[in-house]
Amino acid sequence: MAKAKEANEAAELMFALFHEYKRGMQALAKDQGLTQQQLVTLWSLSPGQGLAMSALAEILMCDASNVTGIVDKLEARGLAKRTQAEDRRVKALTLTPEGEALRVEMRARMVQPPRWLLRLSRDDQRALRDILRRAVAANEAQAEG
Repeated sequence: MAKAKEANEAAELMFALFHEYKRGMQALAKDQGLTQQQLVTLWSLSPGQGLAMSALAEILMCDASNVTGIVDKLEARGLAKRTQAEDRRVKALTLTPEGEALRVEMRARMVQPPRWLLRLSRDDQRALRDILRRAVAANEAQAEG
């Protein structure tokens, strides 16, 4: 039972930190005149590669019909454009040069360590990094099998 108690406490603590991280994402999106979903969309697109609209719906965890509105607004700002995927029935989304530049700027800001993390000792930062690496690996292994 102790392990379950510790895991529950860890989950609560991660949620608190995630909530704080989400506030930063919302502020960044607002600074750029974007919604949070538009910001996540730009984050998810790789320069020079298209992403199927259906895949984007999965990333955003929303219905494909919602993706259309998000993409319409990004296209109107000149940040992304719809393209034809290899399968001509599929529409893909790609970044424009303006979108790529904004994505680089946003990603640089989003990966800046938050103040709470900088207040931890270097040893604690390394320990947290190592634990998170193992957690990501465990999550990926679970998803694969």
